Amino acid sequence: MPGKHPFDHGLAHRQFSADAFNTAWDLIDKTDRTAEEDIAMLCRAAASLWHWNQRDDVNNQSRSVGYWQLSRVFALLSDGLLALRCGELCLKYAEGAPPFYEAYAYEALARGAIISGDSAGAKRYLDSARKMVDHVEEAASREMLLADLQSIRATQ
Repeated sequence: MPGKHPFDHGLAHRQFSADAFNTAWDLIDKTDRTAEEDIAMLCRAAASLWHWNQRDDVNNQSRSVGYWQLSRVFALLSDGLLALRCGELCLKYAEGAPPFYEAYAYEALARGAIISGDSAGAKRYLDSARKMVDHVEEAASREMLLADLQSIRATQ
């Protein structure tokens, strides 16, 4: 049609994947979420992963991050089964990525195991994550990981 501007799907997916991820993260950090915000958090994390999977530059590392965020959301919503399923996919896609990503996959699995009442599984996953810490090269990333692992121990 004359006068119409073509819609750039690639650009839209890049924008929406980042925006949905960041706004989901804002809700993850919020300690006094309402029931509606819980659903918004879930929808945004799922939307981020979906938009990432539509991007030309999608890779296993970005998929791992998306599944990690979705696992965290399910853990916050006390859905251990889905937290574990997403944690397993996070671990699958972390294969071959830097150790930081594999460590966070184990962190996600530990949270899912705790929510599911599997303390032995949570301990195994935490142990696996801790073994990865020394292999995380960037100090800030290592500290962030250690803080998240410590927050899991505080909930046991």
